[in-house]
Amino acid sequence: MKTEPSDHIVLVDSAGTHAYHIGDAPDGRSIAAAARRHIDISRLRARQVAADDFETFDLIVAMDRYNLDCLSEMCPKEHDHKLRLLLDFAEGISESEVPDPYYGGPDGFETVLNLLENACRGLLAYAQSQPASSVQ
Repeated sequence: MKTEPSDHIVLVDSAGTHAYHIGDAPDGRSIAAAARRHIDISRLRARQVAADDFETFDLIVAMDRYNLDCLSEMCPKEHDHKLRLLLDFAEGISESEVPDPYYGGPDGFETVLNLLENACRGLLAYAQSQPASSVQ
């Protein structure tokens, strides 16, 4: 997340820790599940985390501990404080990691979206409680 001096209040981006599927659209099942919630992710394209992301963004969240560890290995020490698990912001759940829905049935995508919506509500509340350009 990064505040911009322009019209943007919050800049949000998505990137993977590995070079898998760079340039590809999300899985069709993911697009369909999001569309059922009136969320259009069809124009998203995969990209890999870049070195300058650690400088650019005030907060970098990972879906699971494996990817958090990968981010930690890539991250310059002065930006370690920016790394968090997304579900740290969720309320009322027992899960600590977002499961990978790709090898399960269609319910897996719904479960993941439920977790993401919960965590993003908490993340937004957290970001709103922080002074501009100091989300940590």
